[in-house]
Amino acid sequence: MKGQLQRVPGAAEPQAPPAATEMTFEQALARLEEIVSRIETGDAGLEESLRLFEEGVALARLCRAQLDRAEARIRVLVEGPGGELLEHEFTAAPERRETSEDEGQ
Repeated sequence: MKGQLQRVPGAAEPQAPPAATEMTFEQALARLEEIVSRIETGDAGLEESLRLFEEGVALARLCRAQLDRAEARIRVLVEGPGGELLEHEFTAAPERRETSEDEGQ
């Protein structure tokens, strides 16, 4: 049939990667590194390279989502006026540029 992939008799079935919900960030990153290394060697055929690329894109998205969730959880603890610790949302501080006044101190 036109437009549909056909299985080649005797071809190995592709192995499904572990479910994304079962992988930690570290596991996903390690697998992504394996995929990049495998594709860079050029040893994989076209079909395998495409499958690896697709898996890599999915893993990159998983890692990005996990990083986004981790960033959302970051809190900065600061001491309040009475000595108590207060919890604030994390916000990236603007970069501090040295001025000529800073250099003289």
